[in-house]
Amino acid sequence: MTIYIKHYKAFSLLMALALLWSSCKKDKNTAFDVNADVTLKSYSINNIQGEIDEKTGAITVSMPFGTDVTALTGVMQLPGGANVSPASGTELNFTGPVKYSVTNGNLYKDYTVTVKIIPPLSSFSINGVNGSINQENKSITVILPDGTDLTSLSPEISLVNGATVSPNNGAAQDFSQPVEYTVTMGGLSVAYHVTVISNSTNEYAYLGLAATRSAITDPDEKAAADWFFTNYPNADYVSFQSIETGRSLSSYKVIWWHFDAAQNLPAAALTQNVTNKLKDFRANGGNLLLTTYAARYVEALGIVPEGRGPNNAFGDFEDEKGNGGGFVEANADWGISFKGHENHPIFQGVDTYEPGKAWLLQKGTFRANHTSWWFLPEWGGYGNGATWREQTGGINLASEAWDDNLDGRVGLAEWKTGNDANVVIIAFGAYDWYSEPKNGGGSNGYISNIQKITKNAIDYLRDN
Repeated sequence: MTIYIKHYKAFSLLMALALLWSSCKKDKNTAFDVNADVTLKSYSINNIQGEIDEKTGAITVSMPFGTDVTALTGVMQLPGGANVSPASGTELNFTGPVKYSVTNGNLYKDYTVTVKIIPPLSSFSINGVNGSINQENKSITVILPDGTDLTSLSPEISLVNGATVSPNNGAAQDFSQPVEYTVTMGGLSVAYHVTVISNSTNEYAYLGLAATRSAITDPDEKAAADWFFTNYPNADYVSFQSIETGRSLSSYKVIWWHFDAAQNLPAAALTQNVTNKLKDFRANGGNLLLTTYAARYVEALGIVPEGRGPNNAFGDFEDEKGNGGGFVEANADWGISFKGHENHPIFQGVDTYEPGKAWLLQKGTFRANHTSWWFLPEWGGYGNGATWREQTGGINLASEAWDDNLDGRVGLAEWKTGNDANVVIIAFGAYDWYSEPKNGGGSNGYISNIQKITKNAIDYLRDN
């Protein structure tokens, strides 16, 4: 009997605990409020109201340019009984999105606040044409009608109140290269890079490494450019950088690159983007004149097969102290032989000392002897002009003055597409545009022959 009573008491105790647990669970379910409000009524920073998207929980606050986003205080209006974390009025860093969590009873909702800075520059136009503004990378592109002169344009710029810009709004600028505009407000500055694009209608262009024609420093390249723009005043200057960034070459019939500053071609000329665009230019009927060390470009552009570019490039250069770099030839004029090609358009009107021969560089002048030609007898497996023509696809037109059979050197040559001339190179050491006044060196009395051959080559390329 005693055992029965003990088991009964234990059973009663278990039943009591079960009823108590059941009662607690029922009370908890009764307290769960599925209608609790967790919706923000408003959110602001510095009294600027944010835009709340209740579907996504995204909040965007647009702050004035110059605002320090590293220490901002968000203030929000909560529904009755709700709490938020971080708390309203807490100073936070808004360089990235900030997450808030609103709780009310058993419910919660997350909001993400993003602070965006109102751009200080809202519009940029030239001649009534609005530019396309990328506020993320701070770049502006303006596309003007073909043939627009880019050297002196006055933009109209719209800024937020209190902002200033340099160069000044409305001031004329040379937009043949990108121009940087700096907007300043409240001690904060931001730079916009402005690129103006206008396809040229000119037929001729002078190609170079310098950003602008006025920035050319090599004296030989500068002398050649000065002559070129005197004879072709409507021509354009085109930099390799501008080709890299999208400049159109479609209107040009002839592009001349005279490179005298170094034996090796510069990296800017050898990027895939630049070489592809110049290949396309040639494929679409454009013509190239490549002189001095630029003659080496024929291989990079696929004009000759790989390994068949000029095999003999040399010349004198000054060291860092200005020593060396050339000499005065006191005893002999330097010239060329174009025997067999006397009637070629490139040699028409050239002053000759006998048929098929002309001087280019007068004795008594200082010369750097910058040469980039093909040396036929000893290097490259050519042997003579006929083999060179077979292996390069070119037509050799001139050699040194003594080489009447044109089997020794190739210093002036052309390549054709079909029957039309497409590329001409001139690579003689005697092809010297600038007479340095060094060591008593005088002016070159034969410069007119250099000028005549060059103009003939440009006009020949244009017309063929």
